[in-house]
Amino acid sequence: MWAAEMNTSRFYFQRAYSALKAGDMSEDFKIEGMDQAISRLRRLSNPKKVQSIVRKASRQGMNIVRNAARQNAKAIDDPQTAEQIWKNIAVSAGKSRNPNELVMRVGVRGGASFSSKVPPKLSGGDTRHWRFIEFPTKGSMGVPFMRTAFNSNTQNVTNKFAEVFNTELDKELAL
Repeated sequence: MWAAEMNTSRFYFQRAYSALKAGDMSEDFKIEGMDQAISRLRRLSNPKKVQSIVRKASRQGMNIVRNAARQNAKAIDDPQTAEQIWKNIAVSAGKSRNPNELVMRVGVRGGASFSSKVPPKLSGGDTRHWRFIEFPTKGSMGVPFMRTAFNSNTQNVTNKFAEVFNTELDKELAL
């Protein structure tokens, strides 16, 4: 997830992995040298347009993590079963109590809940067992495919976010 909050001298980006409870894999980033981008943002009078730009940049950045997670999941999927975890990995927008924050998550559709006896109908099948593969349990070692995708692409996601953000901001200011 990405949350962007405007401050006087820098942007704070916060990422959190949606499958873990809050705070387990969140990281805070302080990107220095964003004073010019902030002054350009202040020239935009429509806060909805700013939110739209941040949402687009966040989604494109998190698509990198989604693609890496899909590649990792393909490597561990059992070909003898009908379920394909990689087909159910998606980027989705989340909610925050703060209206100035934008949350973007990467996770496995269908979740990990077995409370319903009827599995969700998804393209990859019933993949609610993904958490038993991702996280170690008493009887098996975990094979992290989501966490490695998240951790190995930190810089790529940050670069993509900055690139798309600046491009979209330039487009909007040129109008």
